[in-house]
Parts: sequence; structure tokens; C-alpha cells
Amino acid sequence: MGEHDAERKVVVVSGASAGVGRASVREFAHHGYAVALLARGEEGLAQTEREARAAGVPVLSLQVDVADADAVRAAAEQVESTLGPVDVWVNSAFASIIAPFSKVDPEEYHRVTDVCYHGYVHGTRAALELMRPRDHGVIVQVGSALGYRGIPFQAAYCGAKHAVRGFTDSLRAELVDAGSRVRLTEVHLPAINTPQFSWVRSRMGGRTRPVPPVYQPEVAARAIVWAAEHPRRRRYWVGASTVGTVLGQRLAPRVLDLRLGHTARRAQVRDLPAPERDNLFEPVDDARDFGAHGEFDDESSTVSVLDELNRRRRLVTLLGAATLAAGAAGYAALRKR
Repeated sequence: MGEHDAERKVVVVSGASAGVGRASVREFAHHGYAVALLARGEEGLAQTEREARAAGVPVLSLQVDVADADAVRAAAEQVESTLGPVDVWVNSAFASIIAPFSKVDPEEYHRVTDVCYHGYVHGTRAALELMRPRDHGVIVQVGSALGYRGIPFQAAYCGAKHAVRGFTDSLRAELVDAGSRVRLTEVHLPAINTPQFSWVRSRMGGRTRPVPPVYQPEVAARAIVWAAEHPRRRRYWVGASTVGTVLGQRLAPRVLDLRLGHTARRAQVRDLPAPERDNLFEPVDDARDFGAHGEFDDESSTVSVLDELNRRRRLVTLLGAATLAAGAAGYAALRKR
């Protein structure tokens, strides 16, 4: 017997066992969603499932490699038969390598692309096969500031994130052409404190780190849930650093080339040995749970002012209009004097 409740929304989250996906599962569960968890790591999935069930919502966890299109489609069908019709699908799975491009083997590059781009394509396809016949649903693509501006030593990941943006733009226009009410939105993130920096394959001579400023995964999770519930906006930028990256690339890309060329190595590498295991081809959280947070709690922000403004956009607009009106009235009064 399934756990379907006609009044409860259902969300699928890929990359659910750690990091942003893990925090998003908790946030959706807090909002009362039934949650389906897709990831590779058995123990990470088990602990995430326990956290979601503690919120009192139905949960289904499935070991799935998002690079396998047939497995993703089968998982989607199992979610619907167990939890009910999928309302929201969140693509957030991650795997990467940090290394000079010349030191990345073709199969490694393919693997990053298969997870971080094709995995999003497979998830989107599976979601659309369920949502389009009902003419209802939201797909959230979890992107990155690095989908607007590539940085040194992350060519595979940056390329995949750029590809997700192009794919999503194309598909969004197709849905308009078809008159579909299924919504696509994007949430582009700054550096986030997740276990990925303890997992990622590195050929940088040391353990990697996020480029500051760094935010906690709960900041990303709140933005993702907000986007899922307010999908009319095409995309959301989280964190002032994301806005700065996007604008910098538009206005002064050559300046960024020079700056990143001189600073990116130092900003991404710590004087610690690289991890013995990485999650590029096999999960690291198969026998051990790593949680949502990485090793940078002491420097990570728990709030993004931009995110708060996004969620209070109407209030900000009203305050801005009121300020302009007051200024105009004051100016008119001065002129009368």
C-alpha cells in the first residue's frame, strides 16, 4: 500500500544524501512535503530518511545514479506508485574533479558531465513524462555562479553548469510553445559549506576548499523551496557573491580572467592531504554518513540578505515605492517654499 495523501505535495530530490540536497530534503519535510530521496550512498540515504521521517512526512529513499537514465525513470515511476503524483522535482546531484584541464582524463570529464549535466537532463525528462500529461508541476535546477563564469581547475563542472542553463532555456521555450503549465526555474548558488570538499577528486596537491564567501547549505535549501513554490521567476541568484560573479562576467570578463588566473589556485587549495577516497565514480557515504555540512562551519554565513529580499520582494517593492513617493512629496514641498 502506498503512502499517498491527496492533500500533501510530493517532491523528488536528487543528490539527497548530503550537502544541499540533504538540507533541501529537511526544508521540504519541514514544509509538509512527502519526500523522495535519490542518491548513491546507502548510509547517507538512510540517515537522511530518518531526518525526514522525524518531521512526520512520508519518505521514500532510492539508491540511484542519476547518470543512468533508465534508473532515473524507474525511480520516478516508483515514487508515483508509493507517494503519489510528483509536484516538484529538484535536480541537485553532484560529482566533480578539481584539477588543471590537462590532468583530467577523458573518462573523468565524461563522468562529471554525466552527473552534473546529463543527470539533470535525465531527471528533467523523467519529471516531464509525469507532469506534462497532468499539465502541472515544477522542476528546479540547482545551478551555480559557476554556470555564468568558469574558474580555473573546474572546467568539467563549470562546463556542465553552463550546459544546464542553456538546456533549461531551450526547454522552457518549448513548454511555452506547447502551452504547458509545467514550470522550470533555476536556483544559482554561491560557495556552499558541504562535504563535497572532503569528497571531490583533486589533483591540486592538497585538499580543496570553497572560494569565499561561504554559505551554509540551509541558505540554499530555503531558496530552493521558495523557488519551488514561486516558480514564475525564471531564476534566482543566492548570495551577493553570485550577483557579483554574474555582473562581473557581463561587464568585465577580461578583468576576471586576470584576477582568477592569479588567485584561484590559492583560493581553492588547503595545506592538507587530499582525501583517500572521492565520490566521482563511487559514493563515499555508502558506509558512513557525512551530513549536510562540510568542514567550514566557522566561516559560513547562515543568512543571505539577497535571499531574504527575494522572499520579501513585494514588501521591498512597496517600501521602495513609498520612499520614492515621500521623496517626491518632499521635493514638491521644497519647491513651493
